[in-house]
Amino acid sequence: MPSLNSNKSFSNYFKIVLNNDAFEDEMHKAINCFEKIRLKKNDFFVEESKVCKYFCFVESGILQHSILVQEEEKTTYLALKNSVTTSLHSFLHQVPSRKSIKAIVDCTLYVVTIDIFNDLIQNNQAFHQFYYNLIEKQICLIDDYRIDLLTLTPEERYKKLLLNETKLLQEVPLHYLASFLGISTRHMSRIRKNIT
Repeated sequence: MPSLNSNKSFSNYFKIVLNNDAFEDEMHKAINCFEKIRLKKNDFFVEESKVCKYFCFVESGILQHSILVQEEEKTTYLALKNSVTTSLHSFLHQVPSRKSIKAIVDCTLYVVTIDIFNDLIQNNQAFHQFYYNLIEKQICLIDDYRIDLLTLTPEERYKKLLLNETKLLQEVPLHYLASFLGISTRHMSRIRKNIT
C-alpha cells in the first residue's frame, strides 16, 4: 500500500472532520491504511444487489449513488472530490447493496476494506473520532435534505444549491442534478434559465 502522508487533500479533509490536533500521529497511521484505486467513467464502485467492498475517500472525480425506480435511474446522492462515501449498510453488514454507486467521471479513490475499517474503528482513536464526527454531520445533512424535499419548491431547492453547493452546479451534469433535486431535466433547464 502506498504511503499517503504526501496526500494533502486526504490529510486536510481528515483534519477538518476530526477537529482535534491531539491525534496527529494516529491520523497518519489511519490514512496510511487506505489503498489508492482508480475508476474510469461509468465504472461501478458497487452495483445494486452486490456487496460493497470499500469505504472510500474521493480524491478526484464524482461518484453517483442511484437506485432504479420502475426502470428509471434516480440519483440519491453525489459524492464529490474531497468527501468520503460508501454504500454504508451494505459495507458495514456485508449484505447486498440496495443502490449502485458509479463514477460519472474518472475518479481517484482511497479505500479500505471492512476488516481494516473495523480494526481502525476499534484501535485508532483518530479514525474512531473522525468517523463519529462524519456520521453526525451526515445525519444532519440528510435530515435537512428530507425537510427541503417536503417544504421547498424545486426553484427554492435549486436556489439553495446555488447558495450552498456551488461545486455541485459547476461539476455535475444537469440530468444528475435534476434527478438529485427530484425534478425533470426539462423543468431543471427552465429553472436555470429563470434564475441565472
